[in-house]
Amino acid sequence: MKTPGIILLLSLCLSAHSQTVIPGATAGTPSRSEYESWINNTNEGSTEMQTLINLDFFGWLRGEYGMQLDIYVISAGTIDKAGWYGSMDSPVFKQQFPNGLGPIYQKAASMRTRLGTWGGPDGFGNTPEQEAARHNMIVSLSKDYNFELLKFDAVVGQLRPDKQEAFIRMMTDCRKYTPDLILLNHRLALGEEGKKHATTELWDGEETYIDVHIANDVTAPHHRAGALSRNLVPDLQRMTEDHGVCLSSCLDYWEDDLVLQAFNRSLILAPQIYGNPWLLRDDEYPRLARIFNLAEKYKEILVQGIVLPEETYGEKAVSRGDGKTRLMTLRNMTWLPVKRQIHLDGEIGLEKGSVVELWQFHPTERLIGRYKWGQTAEMEVLPFRSCLLMATTTKYAGPAVEGCDYEIVRDVPGKPLIVKLLGFPGERRKVIVKMGGKVGPALAKGKAMDVVFPGEPLRDPYHRKLGNPEPVPVPADAEALYEATCFAADNNALEIRSLERSGPTAIPEVSRAREAFLNQSLFIDRGLWDRYLFDGDPETAFYPGRRWGRTDIRINGGALRIDLGRPTTLDSLRILIGDEQSLQPFKSWEALRVEVSADLNPWKPVLILAGKTLTIPLERSVPIRYIRLPGSPERVCEVEGFLEGKSVNRDGWRASNLFSSYRQAAPKQAFSTSFVLDQIPEGSYLAIALNGKHGDEGAYAAIRVNGKPVGAPDRSLSYRSNAWEYPVQTTDSDYTYYVPLTPEMAGAKIDAVILVLKNGVAEFKPEVWITAYPVPNQSVLLTLER
Repeated sequence: MKTPGIILLLSLCLSAHSQTVIPGATAGTPSRSEYESWINNTNEGSTEMQTLINLDFFGWLRGEYGMQLDIYVISAGTIDKAGWYGSMDSPVFKQQFPNGLGPIYQKAASMRTRLGTWGGPDGFGNTPEQEAARHNMIVSLSKDYNFELLKFDAVVGQLRPDKQEAFIRMMTDCRKYTPDLILLNHRLALGEEGKKHATTELWDGEETYIDVHIANDVTAPHHRAGALSRNLVPDLQRMTEDHGVCLSSCLDYWEDDLVLQAFNRSLILAPQIYGNPWLLRDDEYPRLARIFNLAEKYKEILVQGIVLPEETYGEKAVSRGDGKTRLMTLRNMTWLPVKRQIHLDGEIGLEKGSVVELWQFHPTERLIGRYKWGQTAEMEVLPFRSCLLMATTTKYAGPAVEGCDYEIVRDVPGKPLIVKLLGFPGERRKVIVKMGGKVGPALAKGKAMDVVFPGEPLRDPYHRKLGNPEPVPVPADAEALYEATCFAADNNALEIRSLERSGPTAIPEVSRAREAFLNQSLFIDRGLWDRYLFDGDPETAFYPGRRWGRTDIRINGGALRIDLGRPTTLDSLRILIGDEQSLQPFKSWEALRVEVSADLNPWKPVLILAGKTLTIPLERSVPIRYIRLPGSPERVCEVEGFLEGKSVNRDGWRASNLFSSYRQAAPKQAFSTSFVLDQIPEGSYLAIALNGKHGDEGAYAAIRVNGKPVGAPDRSLSYRSNAWEYPVQTTDSDYTYYVPLTPEMAGAKIDAVILVLKNGVAEFKPEVWITAYPVPNQSVLLTLER
């Protein structure tokens, strides 16, 4: 919403002849929440249909959880594209947006959301007529569609020095209609006068696509340690942009990342997200909305911050707020919990008052306690997590719970309040729920309610170190262990890994947004998903990515692996290649040694002739599950199985194509440690950390459970991926392998094994930890009528 006084001030200051430029915001402007569609689409651009479906998703969040999105940015390729300036009169734009921007603007306005887009700073052509056309088109975004944001990027092109005056006139005229127009400068040289019209610059030039543009440089129990360890903006300068939080890959612990973005850095755009938030789990949307809602509630006081003493509060701790209420963000970038002392006085910016309430808002919500001003409270910050606290001398109105940790699931006027009470299994708590200062009517007029959380009490900490693997001879089952990890993992796009991580959705708006993303023609045509091998469509394919200037991302040439999901009886397996080019590095009519197995050991060779279709004869009397080729064809269209002349059901079949063959990677050293877990809390997994140098793809980890090999389906840095936008980074040190634990593994002998491969080095110290995500709390859901 526009504030008349601010508009008048900005309009006066943005006179074409004024020496003072207010570029849409100042350091004291409260943050605006934003979503940007980058990597929901790439440089080809979005479409009207896809954008409307995405807006429906944010409309659902608003209606269900009260989450307000201030700005929706239709990102790259809307008008301009990489290296190309476009027009809303062009055939390309009209194909993507046949009704122009009108329907999108109307949909967004109905949700009190304003629009933005991506482009370049120039496009003024070489004639006065071309300059005027570009000027009028960009100004129309403000005049006709009330745009609040323009993101100008060097990917489109730089601003020519002789067009700086044209750029200044264009931005000045835009702000006559939308004085609060935010201009993001992404790696542009705008000239001294032109820079005054940009609101922000991209901080450190860094995007946040996890494991693509930002990744861990230490071992950690999740992929987002690199994102959580980002530095503070110098002097807490808010007139910059951190590119927000990417919700597209490696989603675990996204909420810790977003808390720091919204409350620690708290820049002009915050909370700021991009990518594919519809890939989250259904139970995570209340938490997403809660972070947005808290940022909206306190945005007026988040503009002022101080850095807290590191020796007391830990690295990069910040307190924001006014004299009565302070919101503090802490973090812990170590493997063990740490205790922090919170001084409830002027050190955190809190003016003197009679009683100070200290609340935690993240990772769970709870009342820590009530203290006298000047007292000290002790807080525990969990390993590799962030923490959001509020200290206030003004009584917190709630809704809130006293007596246990909790999560506000829904707090929307006119709808019942939904609160999730949280506790470890077997815990008993006395709980009072307060609804905006009033005690919940179901709680016996203010008397504490006894709550017993279901489940067996935890006998050991859910997060703890289990051991240090020691050097051992290369085990006899090394091949089975290596293959277990290759078959457990995949080479799909990171977004597909996120989809499989989160599972099916019961929310129609989420389902439609997922389908709109996955059904884009370019997503399908790039061959990023092994599902295309089993979809019955020979026009779709799965193949190693060769874009981004890399000749080949396969490890040692890769190997096509196919997992049937369970031992399966077949007469034959048919792999449809299609043409000779796609068959490379194999050649038609040459012998090809394929291997099959029921359980990764032993492997049986099957000799066939290579060709446009690879037909593998099988023995019906010997069920198989795993198939591997000695290399990876360039492109595979379909994989089919036959029994008695009929094709079999392929649900659950999987494939990969980038991992090295075992022959090319046979290990030369190994490490191992053994343990028995008497109890496995919900959500538990092993984190096998290789602290130090191992070489790029130089060491792999797996476990044995009572002698049976079990692979690691996930790793930080992520396994190589046939990428949607840009490839996964590479590193030669500090891998962490993640192996999910199931209840059946309790009481079993577990061996954690690290194999140092042929091209690797053993300059690392391995550790094995057990941890869980989320924290293995049990919950009791309360729905309270207001």
